[in-house]
Amino acid sequence: MSLIPTDLKYVDSHEWLRLEEDGSVTVGITEHAQDLLGDIVFVELPEVGAQLGAADEAGVVESVKAASDLYCPIAGTILAVNAELEASPELANSAPYEGGWFFRIQPDNVADLDALLTPEQYAQEVGA
Repeated sequence: MSLIPTDLKYVDSHEWLRLEEDGSVTVGITEHAQDLLGDIVFVELPEVGAQLGAADEAGVVESVKAASDLYCPIAGTILAVNAELEASPELANSAPYEGGWFFRIQPDNVADLDALLTPEQYAQEVGA
């Protein structure tokens, strides 16, 4: 069974979101997603400063099994990307909720987080 931290929000495309103290939001893929993908070998991340809408494509995750699009769960401006993933994409496998985060975004409306899945809803979604 995949780990589903209780302090995060989730979307059905298997991204997680963590609201940071400064009001920014950190985004990554869930343990369930990385389990499905297998060993991640490459990530393409969004450009810092890019303005993305909810559900816009934000990048690509390539694994030994498949390539999968990475989506932006909420509208906002990309503040930072995890450059460590470019050199060590396997961090998304070994530490999906910590060192394997993908990007940070300044949300257009932080209240958009309220409409996302709770840990319990996400667990039901993935059958955990």
